[in-house]
Amino acid sequence: MRIVDAHHHIWRRADLPWLLGPTQPRIFGPYDPIKRDYLIEEFLEDIDGTGVEKSVYVQANWSPNWFVDEVAWVSRCAEESGWPHAIVGYADMTQEDARRDLDRLAAYPLMRGVRHQMHWHEEPLYRFASGPDVVGSDAVVANVGRLAEYGFVFELQIFAHQVPAALRLVKACPKVTFVLQHAGMPENLTEEGKAAWRASMETLAACKNVRCKVSGFGTFIHRNDPAHVAWAVSEAVALFGADRCLYGSNFPIEKLWTDYTSLIDAFMAATASMSDKEKDAIFRRTAEKIYRL
Repeated sequence: MRIVDAHHHIWRRADLPWLLGPTQPRIFGPYDPIKRDYLIEEFLEDIDGTGVEKSVYVQANWSPNWFVDEVAWVSRCAEESGWPHAIVGYADMTQEDARRDLDRLAAYPLMRGVRHQMHWHEEPLYRFASGPDVVGSDAVVANVGRLAEYGFVFELQIFAHQVPAALRLVKACPKVTFVLQHAGMPENLTEEGKAAWRASMETLAACKNVRCKVSGFGTFIHRNDPAHVAWAVSEAVALFGADRCLYGSNFPIEKLWTDYTSLIDAFMAATASMSDKEKDAIFRRTAEKIYRL
């Protein structure tokens, strides 16, 4: 099967302060094995034999003032190796007017979108944004709305309880395609937690400009669990439809607990009962359309 990995990272350790900080715990647990360079050559070794033909790089939280440097470096990697095939960069969507920054990013031909992580949780370890409703703030609505002028998508990273605020953003920007990160990050895997997540995702799925990225399912359990992947993928497809779902590996984060072949095998098992058309949408066609590959 032809596969597009719609969410991976590469990095140079020296450019990533979040990899070097000795005290701050991480949502994905101890991360010493990835406190090092993870370059495109290693990514290509990881995907060898898995059927991945194209990939989309998603920003890896360089220092905010280096947001252009990140895209410039990844662009050079693409020129030298042919990978990745598209880039999602970072721009501060909470500033008054992001157009100057977006203009600078738009100079790079592989730019396809922006991710500014907006997830917030009562558990401090799971926080990124300054508050739960930042995603629906006036500044974010205005700046994300401007992405349509650049042909950029917005990678929407929130928890299920933030959906009411996110709906304000999504509905105010009908010309922007939103790519929901990690299927809305289901972190409470009790039956009650799953039901709450499902109800919130159903509301978000009613917005036709939202796509669902099935990825990052090891984040809160710190392992590659094929049964968990199967649950999450089946729920996402039931809510959004296969034509609005797309696969991403979240490598090398998932490399903390698995290898790429095992990860893709879990996703293949999760979709085994689906039609060829549905599988083609999830693993290739939807990503190619969103990121113009």
